[in-house]
Amino acid sequence: MGASLYRAILWRRNDGLGGLIILLAAVCALYAVLFPGIFALSSIGHFAQDWLPFALVAAAEAVVMLTGGIDLAVGAMVGLGSVVAATTMGGSFGIAGGVVAVLGLGVAVGTAVGLIVAVGRLPAIIVTLATSFIISGVALLVLPQPGGMIPAALSRFLAGSRPTALFILLALPVLWRLFLAAPFGIALFAIGENPVGAYRSGVNIVSVRVAAYAISGALQAAAGLFVAAQTGSGDPLIGQPYTLNAIAAAVLGGVSFLGGQGTMRGALAGSLLMTVLINVMFFLGLPPVVQYVVQGVIIVGAVTLPRLRRRWRRVA
Repeated sequence: MGASLYRAILWRRNDGLGGLIILLAAVCALYAVLFPGIFALSSIGHFAQDWLPFALVAAAEAVVMLTGGIDLAVGAMVGLGSVVAATTMGGSFGIAGGVVAVLGLGVAVGTAVGLIVAVGRLPAIIVTLATSFIISGVALLVLPQPGGMIPAALSRFLAGSRPTALFILLALPVLWRLFLAAPFGIALFAIGENPVGAYRSGVNIVSVRVAAYAISGALQAAAGLFVAAQTGSGDPLIGQPYTLNAIAAAVLGGVSFLGGQGTMRGALAGSLLMTVLINVMFFLGLPPVVQYVVQGVIIVGAVTLPRLRRRWRRVA
């Protein structure tokens, strides 16, 4: 019985990943045909730099969605992280102080949002939508237009010839496995799956939800820091495309809007699919309008297909 229960839980957590892997393999094969040199070490390093911001925001969204919430302030936080990095590192803060400022701000904003959602018991979609407007306004106040400066040493380290982005991507699943082994990781799934049962089992639901938003905020800010290192400056509006793409990547990876279901490797695979697809459309020369339409169709499909699959199973 124990083995059967374990297999059932494992199947539920990985539900839907098979189709994603097949689709990802097909898109990657097309990408390899369009760009034969993709598997060269230098090309892999450059691709990892394109993928990392998507991976970070997908992971940030997945952490919140596992609790049954959602975060619509992802893109705004990426932009704020970008401008804070660009305006602090050139002064007395230095690189280390700027990194601490960016990540600390992400944690602080995430904690504040988590407190409003968890303690105030307000809908996460409303709170994070309002927060996105506030964060975007603050980012524009800090830096009304693209500018600022990222030290060349940090740009070379994060977005230069070194495979830093690839190492970070490889470390994310490992860190997630360690995270799941801790009581907090188990509680994260528990409150998303059955908050009443988790509460009766002694889980502090408020603390776990606040911590989830804090972790998400840090990951979003880290994505903003990396984007700023790529461009060498800050841009308050650079994060706008990331919000819906982060949600789409998480849902494509099997993370449920209802919480308690999904895996981080699924969210990362979803972000990989989005990144490869964007590159494929670029190599095909599709105009930006068509690219937006394709991404919109993918987002709709990502939300619709899991529901259709569950309905077909009930009918069968």
